[in-house]
Amino acid sequence: MALSQKDRDTRRHDKAARLQEEDLRLKVRPGTKQALAELMRWAEIEEQGEALTLMIHHLHGLGLERALAFLEVPRHEYAPSRSVALAFERKSMLMIQRDPGDAIISPHSKHSEQSV
Repeated sequence: MALSQKDRDTRRHDKAARLQEEDLRLKVRPGTKQALAELMRWAEIEEQGEALTLMIHHLHGLGLERALAFLEVPRHEYAPSRSVALAFERKSMLMIQRDPGDAIISPHSKHSEQSV
């Protein structure tokens, strides 16, 4: 006799509890999803959970020093071209010439403001 949906759910929940399984949720952007799909295709893996589990265990197996290199957040450095740097400097100098900002007036000068 076939099990009812309720019985199947109960068996699935009991098994998950016995194996101490836990759901991990992961929100990703399209580029990350595409990279995972490509990795799965290369390894001929059909389930995302299996692919992620294998990657975690293999990365952990590398040990602390080697694994950390894969866990560093990539930093993008921007180095403006010479023409962009010159254009920025010129515009900055024009802005400073137009409005030099707050003038520093010594408290002992004749032009200092009096308290109101």
